[in-house]
Amino acid sequence: MNKFGLRRAQELQARLIKAQQELGDITTEASSGGGVVKVVIDGQQKICSITISPEVVNAEDVEFLQDLVMAAVNEAIHKSQELAASRLGSLTGGLNIPGLT
Repeated sequence: MNKFGLRRAQELQARLIKAQQELGDITTEASSGGGVVKVVIDGQQKICSITISPEVVNAEDVEFLQDLVMAAVNEAIHKSQELAASRLGSLTGGLNIPGLT
């Protein structure tokens, strides 16, 4: 790789690092059960909060609540991954670089 190519690669790396850091400041929300379970997650796939409406808390049907939480978390992760892929994909020109999302 020549000097020009190395410089471009370093610039791309710096932009990718900055974009990944910025993803930590962006959040998305997902819900299940018509909004009774809500999950907020950031662009780095870290869960920021989980909110559960009291009306779905039933000691006799814990499995239902577990299913709602799992569905909301999975949807939030999916949205966060799409967000990250969108932001980082614009920098990489669509190249799939392992470890970025």
